[in-house]
Amino acid sequence: MLVEQICCIITVSETSFCKELGPPQSPQSCSGVILNYQTGLVLCSGMAFSPFLIDKECVSKKQKRILHANNFSSTMRISVDHVDMTVNRTSSKLCVTEGCHERQNAGLVMMLNCLEFQRAFEKIFREADKWNFYGGDEDPEIFDSVFLSWFAVLKMPSLAQGKTVSWVKSTAIEKGCSVLACGSPFGSFCPDLFMSTLSKGIVSNLAGEENAVIMTDARCLPGTEGGGLFVIIGDTPCLVGLITSPLCWKSHEWIGLTIVCSVHLILKNLLQAITFHQSLGDFSACSLTDIPQVLITANQNSAKGKYPMVAVVESGQWWGSGVMLNPHLVLTCRHVVNGNPSLTVRVNARERYRTWSGRVLYTSKVSSPYDLAVVQLEEPVLDVVAPRLATSFHSGEDVVVLGYGALGKHCGPSVTSGILSRVITYQKKPVMLQTTCAVQCGASGGAIIRTSTGELLGIVSSNTRDFAAKVTYPHLNFSIPVSVLEPLLSDFAHTGDTAVFQALDSAEEEVTRVWRLHIPQSKL
Repeated sequence: MLVEQICCIITVSETSFCKELGPPQSPQSCSGVILNYQTGLVLCSGMAFSPFLIDKECVSKKQKRILHANNFSSTMRISVDHVDMTVNRTSSKLCVTEGCHERQNAGLVMMLNCLEFQRAFEKIFREADKWNFYGGDEDPEIFDSVFLSWFAVLKMPSLAQGKTVSWVKSTAIEKGCSVLACGSPFGSFCPDLFMSTLSKGIVSNLAGEENAVIMTDARCLPGTEGGGLFVIIGDTPCLVGLITSPLCWKSHEWIGLTIVCSVHLILKNLLQAITFHQSLGDFSACSLTDIPQVLITANQNSAKGKYPMVAVVESGQWWGSGVMLNPHLVLTCRHVVNGNPSLTVRVNARERYRTWSGRVLYTSKVSSPYDLAVVQLEEPVLDVVAPRLATSFHSGEDVVVLGYGALGKHCGPSVTSGILSRVITYQKKPVMLQTTCAVQCGASGGAIIRTSTGELLGIVSSNTRDFAAKVTYPHLNFSIPVSVLEPLLSDFAHTGDTAVFQALDSAEEEVTRVWRLHIPQSKL
């Protein structure tokens, strides 16, 4: 079974006037996943159901686990659009590309709250950090507090064709592993064009108990909430999570990441609900044990043990990222250091932070095009392996950025994927790198890494902000090539003289011109 065949579109509408809700509610739609074709079991985002909830205050109660169908308008109607498996069965092409989809009526069995996701979400995405999320046109007060952790369990007529989806635990995946996101942009709008659209990315970060929260750089759009996040094992698509928010902002800056809830925790909560709530009746016959779990070992594309070590660099209220060059030396950005002679360096090792004191050996001048600082630690970080520095740069090659953007210090460094979109040279030597990786505030001083070898290509300096439009573009960013730094680092290793770095302060006028957008029109 293909990923596109597993996903579907959910439409929730009102057939007549409901006195409990007042004027008729507008139709709502989202994406969903068909867990079991034989039993007609479907999971989707609970967001589309929020306008039809009679008592909206009930979802704000802590530890609330389920809502029954009678909590919603009696005039609510649900339909599921999915790939028509009976059409074009002999063709190797997926018929959804030809508009062959079928619509089924469905019933709401219950709304389910994934408490593990709710707890992790509230811990990571703190209100003080000014987070905002996309989840539809629902009441903002409900949305901001709890509804992201709610999922709808639907039952539609059994389908003769199709298989049961396989799934994997989120604890079996790691940062950096490849994933496919599948959902329908804009929900029920033009399903013949947008149904079951794919987006490829990697796992950018994991957080919470049993990795309840998954973040991916797969690019998703409004309407894909409730869609599936998959890992491909052999030729088998295995569901690992459901999209909860395709878009999110921090302090009004788009961060370019999608938030996903672990599917195995949704299923665990569903099993508990079936066990403790006999009022669910015949639904217990929809055996979840028929949904196979696939056991996998650590993914080969993960970031563990392959990439350079990146640390948090704190300078008072300012903080950013830094690359560990050796047990004593950290490379970061001048604007992260912010003029302080000493600072704190934190390294996330074995899911715990350890802290070192650092002394600033060198910061480039404000007039220098290269926004750099070199920090020496008072005590060594013993498990640091010196990164391999790249000697060649190729536009179009696969790269990742490793740094503490977006989530900051809550979950260890995030990793985002893309390509080296441009290498800008002067006298045939690289002086600036551009990538399509999602880079956010806090990633300054992070590492650009060649995906295939783990070589360090550059140090993240900034992304792009359009001050006129008040928009930040995380997928257009600028970095300093390590080839600019390698001879200076080599001289310093032999002489110990920090004066060698002053060469960065006297760059040619042409190099300064290349970096002319760095201040003030770019921001990180």
